[in-house]
Amino acid sequence: METEQTPIAEKYPPAPPESPAARKGRLAALFVMPFLMVTMMYATYMGTMHDPQPRDLPVAVAGPGAGDVATQLEASTDGALDVRVVEADEARELVTDREVAGAVVLGENQSATVLTASAAGVSQSSLVSTKVLPTLAGNGWQTATEDLVPVTDGDGSGTLVLFAAMGMVLAGYVPLSGMIQATPNLLRLRRFVPIAVGWAAAVSTIIWTILGPIVGAVEGHYLAFLGTGTLTILAVSTCQLLFSKVMGAMGVLPGMLIFVIFGVPSSGLAMPTASMPGFFQWLHGVLPLGQAGEALRAFIYFEDSQAVQHLLVIAGWLVVSLLLCALRERKGHEIVGGPLYHDREAPLPALAGGPAAHYKLRLVAVTAFPLAIVATVVTLMGFSMHQPTVRDMPVAVVGPAVATEQFVAGLAEQTDGILTFTEVEDREEATELVRTQEVVAAYVLPTEQGGEATLVTAGGAGAAQKNVVTQVFTPVAAASQTPLVIDDIAPLTENDTNSSNSLYTGMSWIMAGFLFFAVLRGGAPEITRTRQLLPMVAGWSVGISVWLWFLFDVLIGAVNGHALEMIGVGAVTVFCVAWFSALLVRPIGLMALLPVMVIAMLAGVPASGGGLSVYMVPEIFRDLTAYLPLPAAVDIARSMVYFGNEGLGHNLLVLAVWGAVGLLLNVLVVDPWLNRSNARPPANVPRAGGSPRGGEGEVVEGEVVDPASGDDLTPEPVGAS
Repeated sequence: METEQTPIAEKYPPAPPESPAARKGRLAALFVMPFLMVTMMYATYMGTMHDPQPRDLPVAVAGPGAGDVATQLEASTDGALDVRVVEADEARELVTDREVAGAVVLGENQSATVLTASAAGVSQSSLVSTKVLPTLAGNGWQTATEDLVPVTDGDGSGTLVLFAAMGMVLAGYVPLSGMIQATPNLLRLRRFVPIAVGWAAAVSTIIWTILGPIVGAVEGHYLAFLGTGTLTILAVSTCQLLFSKVMGAMGVLPGMLIFVIFGVPSSGLAMPTASMPGFFQWLHGVLPLGQAGEALRAFIYFEDSQAVQHLLVIAGWLVVSLLLCALRERKGHEIVGGPLYHDREAPLPALAGGPAAHYKLRLVAVTAFPLAIVATVVTLMGFSMHQPTVRDMPVAVVGPAVATEQFVAGLAEQTDGILTFTEVEDREEATELVRTQEVVAAYVLPTEQGGEATLVTAGGAGAAQKNVVTQVFTPVAAASQTPLVIDDIAPLTENDTNSSNSLYTGMSWIMAGFLFFAVLRGGAPEITRTRQLLPMVAGWSVGISVWLWFLFDVLIGAVNGHALEMIGVGAVTVFCVAWFSALLVRPIGLMALLPVMVIAMLAGVPASGGGLSVYMVPEIFRDLTAYLPLPAAVDIARSMVYFGNEGLGHNLLVLAVWGAVGLLLNVLVVDPWLNRSNARPPANVPRAGGSPRGGEGEVVEGEVVDPASGDDLTPEPVGAS
């Protein structure tokens, strides 16, 4: 038996023992990595989106009196619009060519038509209308609107291209971190490029299948998805390969920053680029995420020729990355910090922190893990947000019983299931229902003939749902010639005009929780006792919560005050989510990160009401609101600022249940499982000053495990009997 084992042990000797200083450095890096990831992401998202201010949004004006109207628009919007005067027959072409965001065509008898193309961005079209229509109406123009290139029925939010492009970027970015650990033999260009081409074509097909036949957001255009996706995934993956060759495992940071963190706000696929700071407007024309989305927009809604310039930018990323990778390989440089052994039979893990695995299993892991992430993100986001439909939004109607009953009967027929009604006789009671978020708004009927009606709302509960009820009740009041007063009992602060601060605050806490154990599982799998992990998690939870408060409040100025509440609740949220994630990630490995992300984050986004109202997404997410950690965290952050901590007890209970169950099962189930006598050790983990699983004992210099059988092939010390 020994004669069969010795050659493998000699060929792949274990790494030398880790010095105490090296171990301290490795453990410190495990805190630095999630700190940088969370900070980069939410400093960028909170900084760019908490108070977006449009600047120089291009708009054209045509027709008689265009010069005067252009002057009025620029004066009234304080730099938000960049207005140009054009000929009448040119205005439409500028909109459909996407050279301007909108156009105003002036006609006879003080008539004006506002032209937009929602296919170029639903939020951009809304911004044009918001900035242009009030000025026109205030100067006596009779206005109408025309959508020259509308979005399809399946793409009501106009975010189809965002979900598709995000899936493509993730498909290029995610696989490399796994390949470094499991299949380093595939990371030379001559092997990597053909594999990447096949991977890119396959994933592009899957993304189209999800968003097309399954979700119903797009019909046809398969070749557009295939071509754009293959080029984008190949370009991003090759650039990520370059980062990996230069920085090793730390290459995940620049990749995440460039392709995802900077990519989303600069893409123009969710919010107009004119609303972003100037740096991100410049990045829009450079980064692959925005360029892939714009190319898909051109193929689906506009002229195919418009896609060429965007595809050329992506091709530039590919060519430069290929050249730099080839140059580095020519100089003989290997991947920094990569495995010592690159052979197929080398004792390498399937995923970071795992035991040595057979080569075929490693191939499955480096394929299945990123594919599952891409498919899950695209499916969940596409299904939940591609076509926002208002259903059963609760409102109260205030007035005498006879009057409210008659009013509700008529309005229910008109709104056809959009609203549900609660009849209330007392205005203070209705206002309390709005404050506790049991209803979205309360419509107070006039108390006398010719009196005014009042719509009681709470902007802090969500700008989207406030806009819906305002749009419903404004024409209702106008039809009865009743003046309407809007009473916003919790208006958005001047630092939260996009109504997104609560969402990003909650998401930052949640991500800090599950990311900590994901990094720890890959970088320090030898720590297998909850008693060792408990002070580390507690310290991380408090420290990152203090930092996030300082970042959001002091540095960015998005969340003012509430320091102790934010730090305390943040620490509780991070701590509880961390132990829930540990329950799956510790015994299963990094493959369990996917269900953790779904439960803790992805399903919670549409269920939280932090972006779209919960009454605008599929009902299944509304049912999850009371149980998932992210909706609880978002509601806490919202309640602290706008509703005097209303609902704090319930939300803390939700988080506490997740944390307590996770911690208890870690002690009772996970610890015994990881420390069982026949547990396989992590592959090639250098150790010093402890046993293979982090307990007390003699120094273990390393082990060699047959990747096929799992047998311990560590050679006996010289002189052993």
